[in-house]
Amino acid sequence: MLLIECPHCGGRAQTEFAYFGEAHIVRPEEPGALSDAEWAEYLFLRKNPKGVHCERWMHAHGCRRFFNVMRDTVSGEIFGSYPIGGEKPKVARGKKTTAKTETKTANAKTEGGRE
Repeated sequence: MLLIECPHCGGRAQTEFAYFGEAHIVRPEEPGALSDAEWAEYLFLRKNPKGVHCERWMHAHGCRRFFNVMRDTVSGEIFGSYPIGGEKPKVARGKKTTAKTETKTANAKTEGGRE
C-alpha cells in the first residue's frame, strides 16, 4: 500500500484516495472546433510512461480536494505531492531532491568520497 502525502491533510494510506489519471492535461480552448479524432485524443489518449510521472489524485475520505503526485510507475516510489497549480517536486537521477540530499552529495564530492 502507498502512503500518500495530501498537501492539505498530511500523510494517509492509499485507501483514502481516488486516482484521477495523468496530471497537467489542458482542456482545449475551443472544443467545438476540434474534429472527432482530436476530441477523442484529448479525452482518451494519455502518456502512460514507465518511470517518473505526475498524476492527479483526490483525498476522497478526507478533505475531498484534488492535488498532484509525482510518482515512479515502476517502483511505486512517491517523490512528493503538491496542490493543483503548485510547483512540481524536484527529482534528480530518479531520486527525490531535498536540501539534505544535496548537502550530502556536495560534501561527498568535496571530500573525494562517494555518494
